[in-house]
Amino acid sequence: MTNPATPEPAEAALVRRAQAGDLAAFEALTSRYEQRVFGLAMRMLRQEQDAEDVTQQTFLSVLENLDGFRGEASFATWVLRIASHAALKIIRKRKGLNTVSLEEAAEPPDNLNSIPHPEFIADWRQSPEHLVERNEVRRLLDDALTRLDAKHRVVFLLRDVEGFSIQETAAALELSEANVKVRLLRARLQLREELTRVLGDSERQLVRSPHPQE
Repeated sequence: MTNPATPEPAEAALVRRAQAGDLAAFEALTSRYEQRVFGLAMRMLRQEQDAEDVTQQTFLSVLENLDGFRGEASFATWVLRIASHAALKIIRKRKGLNTVSLEEAAEPPDNLNSIPHPEFIADWRQSPEHLVERNEVRRLLDDALTRLDAKHRVVFLLRDVEGFSIQETAAALELSEANVKVRLLRARLQLREELTRVLGDSERQLVRSPHPQE
């Protein structure tokens, strides 16, 4: 009889068993990450059917490519990387764009000097990444996320919603860490500006310089 206090198998052991053809181990891994994959896809795509399709495609791809997983990154990073690319394919298909890598999508090249100054700045106690779990602003944040460029949205979702480190986010999306940092800053600035228009105190708005430093 199984002891209910027995801890769940370590992820590395489940991966090894799944790679050896243990279907139960693969199903256990799927159960661990299915909701995270669906949640990420839903935030990226905003349509339940598309999110379900991405979730299904993700785990089919995981199963087909499991032998190729070598553990350079965590299994979670690998799975969410597959999910991110599957969701981005749908986004580009919607827009009639060719499927390209996230790195190739950087036009113009991301750099700190190209980040625009926010048009609206007001006093605000918390940054968007710290408001993710607050129910009263979750809808506002989700709506604002839909207006982000896909390449910025996915970086924000992995780093600030899924809790990936900069290094893990870079590995998941096959980007440089510097590129991830710039895209994350762009996303945070845009989200902060949009949410500040609702949450900020307009009477304490900071005056923007008419001649910002280049």
